[in-house]
Amino acid sequence: MSEAALPHPEPTAGPARTHPGPPSKAARNVVVGLLIAFVVASNLGNIFLSVLVNDRPLLFIGLNAQNRNLALASGGLSAWSYYLVGFLRLVGPDPLFFLLGRWYGDAAIRWMERKAPAYGQVIRQLETWFDRARLPIVAFAPNNYVCLFAGAAGMSWGAFALANVFGTIVRLALIRAFSSAFEGPLGSLKGFIGEYRWPLLALSVVLVGATFLLDRKGGRDGISDLVHLDEDIAEHE
Repeated sequence: MSEAALPHPEPTAGPARTHPGPPSKAARNVVVGLLIAFVVASNLGNIFLSVLVNDRPLLFIGLNAQNRNLALASGGLSAWSYYLVGFLRLVGPDPLFFLLGRWYGDAAIRWMERKAPAYGQVIRQLETWFDRARLPIVAFAPNNYVCLFAGAAGMSWGAFALANVFGTIVRLALIRAFSSAFEGPLGSLKGFIGEYRWPLLALSVVLVGATFLLDRKGGRDGISDLVHLDEDIAEHE
């Protein structure tokens, strides 16, 4: 058989990103415990939006710094308090997911894919792009998935921190500018929320509770998923 006729191996995306796991059970428990605290805080922010957005805007974004919440709260906050608390809340979970990626490698990515099946295609596409443009992706979208990828891909702490901090500051500045540009409509919305805060609080409790039950029925529970991270990864290896 000629050399040209020899079968060629299929191209691969590179070596699997396998890692040895956390350095100790205590380190793992600290990271997971902090992430659980962030999950609880986010849910509290969602539940008490109608109560906090007007009267306690700083506490509101401290609990949950989603874009929507930042835009609503920005007009009631000084620049320094908005940027300080918003920045700390946004970047807080990022190094923790980065650590999970470094500790568990591709197993952590597959775990995230199982726990967020609705985003499975996005995660797979992100995996294709990530090795080509790590810094821009982390700067543009430093969310849980991206931070996990950054750790699993072996990105250095310095590069990750630089891209993450830059992207977060730009995000805060853009939302602040948006809030200022639409101050009138956002003010009217906040007035509506304040007037109907108690019915909206009851609705928020129902919606958060329903989401929690649906997630559990679908085999997903943010807190339980984190608690049983090691067991789930070991089961699917």
